[in-house]
Order: sequence, then structure tokens, then C-alpha cells
Amino acid sequence: MSQQQISLPAKLINGGVAGMVGVTCVFPIDLAKTRLQNQRSGQQVYRNMMDCLIKTVRSEGYFGMYRGAAVNLTLVTPEKAIKLAANDFFRHKLVQDGSKMTVFKEMLAGCGAGMCQVIITTPMEMLKIQLQDAGRLAAQQRTVTVLPAMKLGAGNAMLTCSYNGGPAPMLRMSALQITQELLRTRGVQGLYTGLGATLMRDIPFSMVYFPLFAHLNGLGKPSEMENAPFYWSFVSGCMAGCTAAVAVNPCDVIKTRLQSLKKSSSEETYSGVVDCVSQIMKKEGPGAFLKGASCRALIIAPLFGIVQVVYFLNVGEFVLGQSPFNLYSS
Repeated sequence: MSQQQISLPAKLINGGVAGMVGVTCVFPIDLAKTRLQNQRSGQQVYRNMMDCLIKTVRSEGYFGMYRGAAVNLTLVTPEKAIKLAANDFFRHKLVQDGSKMTVFKEMLAGCGAGMCQVIITTPMEMLKIQLQDAGRLAAQQRTVTVLPAMKLGAGNAMLTCSYNGGPAPMLRMSALQITQELLRTRGVQGLYTGLGATLMRDIPFSMVYFPLFAHLNGLGKPSEMENAPFYWSFVSGCMAGCTAAVAVNPCDVIKTRLQSLKKSSSEETYSGVVDCVSQIMKKEGPGAFLKGASCRALIIAPLFGIVQVVYFLNVGEFVLGQSPFNLYSS
């Protein structure tokens, strides 16, 4: 492997641009995933991803599918930049002595990247989930059920709202308002609610994704000194992302539940990861841990396919006037 030093500024630019392009393309599916994961058994507002998106557009308009997108687009640049640049950095350091890049070292580099990214990922996910889930709670409050009327000499049915005594308009909170409220009531640690679950999700994801992508992408290289074509990097990113996403979906469900601060009166709260796992198993069964798995696969597959293609365009090197250097050619 070349001993040329990687340029962290260039890698940070590459990761940031890649993240913004990818998130813009798949954000509506991410919104559907969050709402489906937060549904409890017997309280289902949405049947599946398409039903969720259709109902969201009908009740909140087209831009309702992008609730929380501003937070993601603002923070995804440092988040994806840290993730991708950290992986490249650790890979470079692990073979600096001239040793071969083994699968174990690739997993170790992915582990380091996953640990680094949670600095940004946790508060970003916290804010995004509150904004994304607001529409589900409002729809749940609007759900009207027909209850048999008490026999008081009349055979009429009585209409009553399922939650909170009546439908309530959706309270539109901005990310800034949520941040201020969390800082006021819980301090900085409020933004890091669900940190443990985020680590549980992101470290295994990176340990699976990066080695798998590197090997799949390597199959498409014409030679050791050439990069794989863009379409091969895209397909490799999709396959690796899909596999890693489904593998860690149970951790993503736990993280989503822990980070959802606003709940209806009938939804349980959790004291931590263990309590969350225990209550989900007892009340909803093991199948609940696969909620949103198909949505997550549909998000991560094209997201990381797009991310890898944009990343390999070497935008950062071009902007900084440097020669492109691709660490995956190792």
C-alpha cells in the first residue's frame, strides 16, 4: 500500500457532500421507518411504508415527508464526514507498518468509525425523531373509535377519541425549540439520550458495512491500481448497506423508542436499553424488533450506494487542488 498520507480535509468534504446528496434522496422513507417503528401493537395508524407516506401527504402535505430533514441536512455533513473519514484514517493507520489489511483490521477500523460518528449522530437522531414522529402522534390522537353506548333506553353508538379525550392539533415544534427545551430541562446530556443504543447500532453497522463494501467493491476493480467503475461502487454500497442495516435493525428499534420523548397516554416509557428490550419482548414479541426493517433496508441501500459514488468522485481533492487518493485501493 502507498505510504502517501491521506488528506482528512478532503475526506471530510467528500463525506459531507455524499451525505447531503444521499439523505435528500431517501429521507421520506426514513420518516416512514421512524413512524412504523414507534407504532405499538393494537395502536397502528399505518399499515406499511406506502400507507404511511400516502397518509402523511394527505394530512401534512408533500413537505410533511421531509419533517426533520433540515436537521439531517445540517448535521449529516459532519456525521457522514466523520464516519467515512474516520474509517479511511483508521484503515491507513492499521497498515502503516506495511502489513496487509485483514478482515479483522477492516472491522477494527469500522468499529473506530462507528464510535467517532456518535458524537454527531446521537443529537441529530434525537432531534430528527421528535420532528418525524409528531405526525404519527397527531394522527393517533385523531383516531376515532366507536364504542357501544350504555343502554340508557337508546340504541345509539357513542363516538369517542382513543387518546387524551379528543383530537388535538399537531404542535409544530422546530429543531431549535426542541434543543432549547432539552437543554433547559435535561442539560447537554438530554441531547445524548439513547447514546448507548446508538453505539449498539452504529458500531456493529460499521463493522459489517465497511469490510463488506471494501471486498464487494474490490471485485469490480479492473486492476489493483484502478478504481472500480461508479456503477459497481453504487451496487456494492447498496448491497453492503442493506445487509448491515437489516443486521442491526433490532438496535435501531430500541434507539428509536428510547429517543422518542413525546408519547401518547397509552404508550409506555423506558428507563434504559434493558428495560426497553424487556417491555418490547413482553408486550409485542420478538417480531417487534424487525419493525421498519424493510424501510431501513430501502433507506440504507441507496443512501450508501449514492454516498460511495459521490465519495469516490473525490470532490474534496478537486476543491483543495489535490491529487485523488483512494484508500480502498489497498
